[in-house]
Amino acid sequence: DTIFDKTRFKEDDVKSRLHETAYLNPKLTIIFEDKRKEEPEKVTYHEPEGIIGFIKDMNHSKETVHDVIFFSGESEGISVEVAFQYVNEFHENVLGFCNNIYNSEGGTHLTGFKNALTKTFNDYARKNKLLKDNEESLSGEDIREGLTAIISVKISEPQFEGQTKQKLGNSEARGAVDNVVSKQLEIFLEQNPAVGKIIVEKSVMSQRAREAARKA
Repeated sequence: DTIFDKTRFKEDDVKSRLHETAYLNPKLTIIFEDKRKEEPEKVTYHEPEGIIGFIKDMNHSKETVHDVIFFSGESEGISVEVAFQYVNEFHENVLGFCNNIYNSEGGTHLTGFKNALTKTFNDYARKNKLLKDNEESLSGEDIREGLTAIISVKISEPQFEGQTKQKLGNSEARGAVDNVVSKQLEIFLEQNPAVGKIIVEKSVMSQRAREAARKA
């Protein structure tokens, strides 16, 4: 209170941050205790499903298209975890974290994820004749329509842009995420053609609607 005018913590903000941290670290248990009230409040946060549970929580009231897809791996000394799921909506919700810190403006890890998603789904659509030969490739925007995703990386020497670490700048993070997602998504789509078909068809519908709107 010698520095800040207001020193009262908002428990909802603290709880939200602790719950987020529990999702990002599935082996961690965090106990929140608020002794300011007459009846002290105590909440335990433990999320053994990790970011899979995070995605389920974000989409709990939405109509989902498939089960949560999860990839993890290491590339260039960077630990990568990715979880995503499509819902029957139009907007995308892609969150990036580095060393448990939320990067509100994204950064290189999100760029790597988006690149891998766009390239792999286009390759899959062409290979399986889900895109006609005369149709242009799907844009990243079309592919991410209705997407909820979390990208979490752990880097020994992170480089952030901005005082509040809102954007990750490490160039190697882009390659690491791209590498892990490209390889594992390709295998997933080969093993789960029904899910691949649903996602590609959703993206193609988005592309055609956008094209029709442009012509109109």
